[in-house]
Amino acid sequence: MKLQESHGRKKNLGGAYAYPMGAWLLIFFLAPMAVIICYSFLQKALYGGVEPIFSLQAYARLFDKAYGLIALRTFLLSVLITVIVMILAIPTAYAIVKSRHQTLLLALVLIPFLTNSLLRIFAWMSLLGSDGIIVYLLSLLGVPSDHLSLLYNSFAVVLVSVYMFLPYAILPVFASIDRFDFALLEAARDLGASRATATRKVLFPSIKGGIETSVVFTFISAFGNYTVPLLVGGKDSYLLGNLIADQVTKTRNWPLAAAFSLLIALISTVGVLYLLKDDGKEGKR
Repeated sequence: MKLQESHGRKKNLGGAYAYPMGAWLLIFFLAPMAVIICYSFLQKALYGGVEPIFSLQAYARLFDKAYGLIALRTFLLSVLITVIVMILAIPTAYAIVKSRHQTLLLALVLIPFLTNSLLRIFAWMSLLGSDGIIVYLLSLLGVPSDHLSLLYNSFAVVLVSVYMFLPYAILPVFASIDRFDFALLEAARDLGASRATATRKVLFPSIKGGIETSVVFTFISAFGNYTVPLLVGGKDSYLLGNLIADQVTKTRNWPLAAAFSLLIALISTVGVLYLLKDDGKEGKR
């Protein structure tokens, strides 16, 4: 009897392990989201902040042509960054899995990832600036380099963003390829499939989960990016993240900033739900 009671108490305590996670989500996700949602439906105060008057003005302004162009530019640059990152991440992850120096190569991927992001961006600014080493090398090759600067344009934003987000993409793809049974590729080749066909029809479907995770992580990070376009971008790379920051600090239109923040949060949530749905399908198999 005592054993049964003790077993019952232990079983009942199982739900308590979820409390810290629930408290974490409540304090750091649900509560801030509730504040953002409330602010987005209020009216802008004259000198910043909000007035407790219900208004849909912020959501109506989301459809302004100027803001629509910024949103479209953010989407297109995010797609471009994601495509380039995936083109680099998949063969890199494959090479790491097949290498005999797997630990060393993983460390080379992770060490920059663990370094402060501002330091990495400033390092790229020193490389791409008008007196940086890249412009110097171009001058040695005969490229006109007077007043040439590779900074403060969309090219710099894409280049630095690809560098910043590449580890986010390599690690999930690496985990998927590392679990893959390469004997399946050999079996496909023995049955007459070419190397390209075996890779396309056997390898890629097996690592689809890792690729999708990398795509979602990279796109969400690029879509809400703020620091990179602020430091190395120009007028042609003004993105939604910069727009939100300016609405808070300069224009002081907090409802509009909250509406744009909610838009980014919704896109991120859709991506995460897609991943969870895909994981559920794999779990049933």
